[in-house]
Amino acid sequence: MCGSPPRARNPGSRGLTLRAIAKELDVKAPALYWHFKDKQALLDEMATEMYRRMIAGSDLGPEDTWQERLLKANHGLRSALLGYRDGARVFSGSRFTGIEHAHQMEDTLRLFTAHGFTLSQAVRATSTTYLYTLGFVTEEQGVQPLPDERREGYDLEDRARRMADFPLSAAAGAEIFEDYDRHFEEGLALVIAGIEARYGVS
Repeated sequence: MCGSPPRARNPGSRGLTLRAIAKELDVKAPALYWHFKDKQALLDEMATEMYRRMIAGSDLGPEDTWQERLLKANHGLRSALLGYRDGARVFSGSRFTGIEHAHQMEDTLRLFTAHGFTLSQAVRATSTTYLYTLGFVTEEQGVQPLPDERREGYDLEDRARRMADFPLSAAAGAEIFEDYDRHFEEGLALVIAGIEARYGVS
């Protein structure tokens, strides 16, 4: 119930309704309403299950530096989100239904404060990288809903032809709409370097 409906008929989170899910599962809608009072409650549970699966495969360790912790956590978050159509949209703004996240959060904040961050700085550093990853994957999935799919309208050659009078903007297409793995790495490295420069913690 917390996974994605079959890909071929999945309308994405925007078209998701409890009635549509009930139909897909071949159950009566009231059966779902027994468990979830509305669509947001279902999305909250879906996000929580995504998080459970994400931390189950986590390789975070007490020996991590704060930079390594940010890299590992955000790589894991991106990988988890990419496993679901509209994964970033479902995850963003949802409220966890349990407190599993508190264990990892406490451990991460303890690691950061041990490395010289104040609590406020630790929260800002971790939340900024988290928001970067969520935003990046939201845009990525707008072009590639799943890793093996690509939406219409993102053909780079066609884009370059239409923007021929703006050569730099045309050439920037490849930097925006392709090679997401490399661009994610570069962006995350920029954010981490900025945190280090801002707070003077190495």
